[in-house]
Amino acid sequence: MQQNEMIKIYGTHYKEMTKQLLERSDLVSEIPSPDSRIGIKPNLVSPTPAEYGATTHPEVVAGIIEYLQERGFSRIVVLEGAWVGDKTSEAFEYCGYRVLSEQYGVELWDTQTDSSHMTNCAGMELRICDMAEKIDFLINVPVLKGHCQTRITCALKNSKGLIPNSEKRRFHTMGLHKPIAHLGVGIHQDFIVVDHICGDLDFEDGGNPVVRNCIMVAKDPVLVDAYVCRLLHYSVSDVPYVGMAEKLGVGCADLDRAKISCIGPDWEGDIDQRRKVAAVEDAVEEVDSCSACYASLVPALDRLRKEGLLERLDEKIAIGQGHRGKHGRLGVGLCTAEFDVCVKGCPPTEQQVYEELKAYLLSR
Repeated sequence: MQQNEMIKIYGTHYKEMTKQLLERSDLVSEIPSPDSRIGIKPNLVSPTPAEYGATTHPEVVAGIIEYLQERGFSRIVVLEGAWVGDKTSEAFEYCGYRVLSEQYGVELWDTQTDSSHMTNCAGMELRICDMAEKIDFLINVPVLKGHCQTRITCALKNSKGLIPNSEKRRFHTMGLHKPIAHLGVGIHQDFIVVDHICGDLDFEDGGNPVVRNCIMVAKDPVLVDAYVCRLLHYSVSDVPYVGMAEKLGVGCADLDRAKISCIGPDWEGDIDQRRKVAAVEDAVEEVDSCSACYASLVPALDRLRKEGLLERLDEKIAIGQGHRGKHGRLGVGLCTAEFDVCVKGCPPTEQQVYEELKAYLLSR
């Protein structure tokens, strides 16, 4: 498979579709040797089923494992670290990966429990989990979905599951986009299988799945993310880390040079523009917030907007690490604990944010 290629397939038999794609792309020829330790990195951001629109379908990973085992590859591990506020062990359980591990005899590596080391990633020192360096060939299996802070998340951002929680928090104090781009240098993705089955195109933690029943494969994470930008009606400049990664040599964002093909009919069609985040973000004063915390706030605000309650708000809601130790009227998350009114939690749940903000607004 060439570096500028992307192959798609549509349907509902996800495991078999995945195996078809891997056969067409001749994945086996990309792997250095039969003794290579192969790492499969899904997106298990939280313990929610794939149908919710946030996590990688286990059937896709099952297809990868079967394809590899049928060709004599036995050193296969699934490695992941859930986002701050959730436990990977619970995500493995609820998302069907514990059963997958037992069925195929593959290990599950929880990077939240791993040691880590600093790595020079093209001039930026980033802390990466040691498990990532024990892999000879990394297969990234992201979900194509929206993100309430970076607009999209797919191939490049999925590598955040291979850094410790403390580093995930630090990424947000560094502006998020720049460290994501540099992480693409520190963690090389050898092959990418994109779950474009039913990702939530607004929020990274799911809840509003948009069924597309598509799986894609590629080798270039920058190309993949540039294509995702096009599908979701963004320009590459709208998602800064894509262009930054290209400049660092991680890949190419020029879709005019891409060779995109499809096994069978291409049913992509047009995807409606999703802008639920934009509809409520003016109500927020965000400074270096973690994704899990911000992802609880935005859907809660969207619910309040639909109920006609958000218009009662006459001050911005503070959120993020930049508000630690400061004072104000209304905040969300433990970082705003000194505020007059605070929805506490690290992170609070969406339901908690919704209920407490609703009570606050109704009292005004």
